[in-house]
Amino acid sequence: MKFNLENKVAIITGGGSGIGKAISKTLAQQGALVHILELNIDNAKETQVEIEKEGGQAKIHQCNIAVQEEVRNTIGNILTEGTIDILVNNAGVAHVGNVENTLESDFDRVYNVNVKGAYNCIFNVIPHMKKTGGVILNMASVASSVAVPDRFAYSVSKGAILTMTYSVAKDYIDFGIRCNSISPARIHTPFVDGFLEKNYPGREAEMFERLSKTQPIGRMGKPEEVADLALFLCSDEAAFITGTDFPIDGGFIKLNG
Repeated sequence: MKFNLENKVAIITGGGSGIGKAISKTLAQQGALVHILELNIDNAKETQVEIEKEGGQAKIHQCNIAVQEEVRNTIGNILTEGTIDILVNNAGVAHVGNVENTLESDFDRVYNVNVKGAYNCIFNVIPHMKKTGGVILNMASVASSVAVPDRFAYSVSKGAILTMTYSVAKDYIDFGIRCNSISPARIHTPFVDGFLEKNYPGREAEMFERLSKTQPIGRMGKPEEVADLALFLCSDEAAFITGTDFPIDGGFIKLNG
């Protein structure tokens, strides 16, 4: 079976909702034991139940990835049970605003989760992966590569994720560690629905259609589509791929000019 992850152990941060949930379920369907690191433990439990109903394996850990001690303890506990083969740095937060209306507290919050959180996880799995090899997959964004209006702090953080991917891939290629990133455009998740309800009450359908059409392909992506790409990059079928970013954007980067 292609894309077989049996006997593999995967960590997915933010694996309780949205894209992270889809990745958790997809990797579990292919045989991986999935460890979900989540701040929202209720979301993590819901994902775990769905995975187990489908015959997969999942364990959940409440963890604030912005706090290195929590990450160190969580990953240390996972390693007492065996190995870690895959790390998916998916957890992230967004912020709407340009540099003038981005407060220091806004900037720090985005940086601490999106950038420091990914660093904390990589920092704590690398010593183990240097002995065994492994796969690190980071969630970047189209905002890593092209300008998106009013996403200053978010764009800065995702640009950092892109270059972090290149750096880790370069430094650890001789240890059998592959590091890549995925750059989604707009993906239809509960976050999008919540954003529209909060900011455009009564106009949700209109704004959803407008946002969908910013992708040349004419719609938003599905979390499951991102998860399928993540599965490929985490599998042995992608063994010749490292240090590369993969847009999944409905043509957003190349066709919006």
